[in-house]
Amino acid sequence: MGKTYDRIDGRLRTFIEEQPVFFTATAPLSGDGHINLSPKGRSGTLVVIDEQTLAYLDFGGSGAETIAHVRENGRITLMWCAFSGPPNIVRVHGEAEAVFRDDARWPGLIGLFGAVDGPSARAVILVHARRISDTCGYAVPFMDYREERTLHAEYFGRKTDEEFAAYCEKKEYVGQSLDGLPALPLPLPPRTV
Repeated sequence: MGKTYDRIDGRLRTFIEEQPVFFTATAPLSGDGHINLSPKGRSGTLVVIDEQTLAYLDFGGSGAETIAHVRENGRITLMWCAFSGPPNIVRVHGEAEAVFRDDARWPGLIGLFGAVDGPSARAVILVHARRISDTCGYAVPFMDYREERTLHAEYFGRKTDEEFAAYCEKKEYVGQSLDGLPALPLPLPPRTV
C-alpha cells in the first residue's frame, strides 16, 4: 500500500502539481501549544523547485501560525489527496523556512510564481523534503472541482502595499501566534519586487 520515495519526480510531481488544494500541518515545540492545519489553494501558488524542494506563497489573512511554527522549529508536513481519479494521498514531511520580503532570496523565489503573485504575498514558505511518501487514499471521497474562489485575490488586490501592511498590523495573530510565538515580522517589509 504505502511507499516512500527518494525524490519528487515523475508521477509524484505530476500528481502534486495537478491538485487544486493541499494541506499544511505544523506545531510548536510546546506540548500544550496549538497544532495548526491549513488548507491551501489558488492555482500556481505551489511550485516544485527540484526533486527535494517545494515552495508555496503565504498570503495575508487573519493568522500566521505556520510562519510562527516554522520560525520556531522548521517542522512541516504537506499533504495532497486525490479527490478525483485513482485514489492517492501524498505527504512530504520536511524542514521549512519562511522567506520574507526583505530577504535577499525573495526576488528569485517570488519570480517562480509569475502572475499568481499578488499584493498580499507576505512570505514564501520553502520546504526541504525529509520524507516523501504516498498511501492508498481508498477512504478519500470523490469530489468535483468547480472553480477557484476569487474573493481573497480581489479583496487584497484593492489594497496598496501600505494598506496591506496596516491590515497585518491590526490583526491579533499575525505578529505572533496563538501561543505567543513570533510570527510575521512587523512592520511588514515593503514590496520591492
